[in-house]
Amino acid sequence: MPVFPYRETKKPIRARNLPGSVPSRPMSTFSGEPTVRRMSLTASLDDSSVTAAPGEETALPLRILNSGSTVEEYRFEVVGACAAWSTVEPATLSLYPGDSQTVSLMLRPPRDSTVLAGETPFGIRVVPTSEQGDTVVPEGRVTVLPFTETTAELVPRSSHGAWRGRHQLAVDNRGNAPVTVRLGAQSGTERARVSFAADTLRIAPGRAEFGKVRIRPAKRVWRGIPITHPFQLVATPDVAEDQAPVAPVVVDGSYQQEPILPRWLPRALITAAVLLIALVGLWYALLRPAVKSAAREAVTPDVVRSAAAADKSKAPDKGSSGGPSSGGASSGGGDSSGANGGSPKPSPSPSPRASSDAGAAAPTSAQVQVRDSVGGGSNTSTALQVPGGRTFQLTDIVVQNPQGDAGTLVVSSGRDAPVLRLALENFRDSDYHFVTPILVPAGGKVTMTVDCRKVGKPVNAPTPSRCSESLFLGGTMKTDTAD
Repeated sequence: MPVFPYRETKKPIRARNLPGSVPSRPMSTFSGEPTVRRMSLTASLDDSSVTAAPGEETALPLRILNSGSTVEEYRFEVVGACAAWSTVEPATLSLYPGDSQTVSLMLRPPRDSTVLAGETPFGIRVVPTSEQGDTVVPEGRVTVLPFTETTAELVPRSSHGAWRGRHQLAVDNRGNAPVTVRLGAQSGTERARVSFAADTLRIAPGRAEFGKVRIRPAKRVWRGIPITHPFQLVATPDVAEDQAPVAPVVVDGSYQQEPILPRWLPRALITAAVLLIALVGLWYALLRPAVKSAAREAVTPDVVRSAAAADKSKAPDKGSSGGPSSGGASSGGGDSSGANGGSPKPSPSPSPRASSDAGAAAPTSAQVQVRDSVGGGSNTSTALQVPGGRTFQLTDIVVQNPQGDAGTLVVSSGRDAPVLRLALENFRDSDYHFVTPILVPAGGKVTMTVDCRKVGKPVNAPTPSRCSESLFLGGTMKTDTAD
């Protein structure tokens, strides 16, 4: 097997391992030294700083010297922020003792906003395969040149309205350095004015900013056909003097001016007028005759007689002034009205005058109050007694429990079953109205029975000694007719 020149069978003793030798300086990252030496390895850059343009390739030579006594293989690794877009070609290198060779550091910064413009330190780690502890790192700096690239988009591209149009101009900075963009506008017609909320935008790399745009028409359009106003927006980036000028970005848009009075308004007014006329005609043709007919049907003979009897009951009685009465005297020869010293009989309600028409009905009402003690049994009082030859039609009942007593209240009309049976603790005031009247025949009584279990206490008043309830009833008293 061939033997490489200068190769020894035993590993040579390094000077850094000899007793009393000066130890080598520790390696420091990014020290800025383009040349680094070890006892068996020397690595040097041709230049400690380099300029790289985005989207282009830049080569930086790196010279490697094998000052050892054996053949050595070296690997290269780029360290620092530029490692993602930098490589060493070739990636490995073998050298005989005393030989030197040059490799290239290839810098390829991308043309986008991920790599910002400016100076960035880097290092190239040279690692010997057999002696990895003898690694050296020559260091340098790369300056990425700035570039400007902007795009713009109008959102929305077209707008419409009667008073104004509103848009937003989105400007993207796709360069690697902050940029200031000046905004301008060119109207396609003289009948619309374009304005910005801010004339300039400061945009960071890889970011977008929005400029508010308003389009106002010079004249108002009250009615007619919509008018379209085209316009152009211009975004001009500001660049440094040492950079190439950048063409401005032009975006087209349009604003459609609508009339203030919409086109459907006349038709809507005509439709509303037609509907109004139709409703008026329907009222006079159908609804008004129906209402009149219902009013006529409601005026029945019974209603007329009841109204006449009510008017007569309100009129003053001529017999009470000392004149002769058409009603006749009582059976004992005395005056039943009490005008001649007799005691009048109490009546729950004033009796109407006798009508010449058979079966006449008169409105009648009555009320009664019942007091009852606790533990004393029930107490009953009569509210109304129907005279002979009459029938009372009960239609309304109102019961009151003002003290908030507890117990039982029963309203009866003389039949076997009571009309109402109520618990006092369930109400204070309660009213009942019957569509079908409850008939109380001649000689019948409407009574209220109270059985008190607990006397209530009124608000801000002393506690009474007995329960107290009231009953009010209403209806009509009808004269019985002979068959």
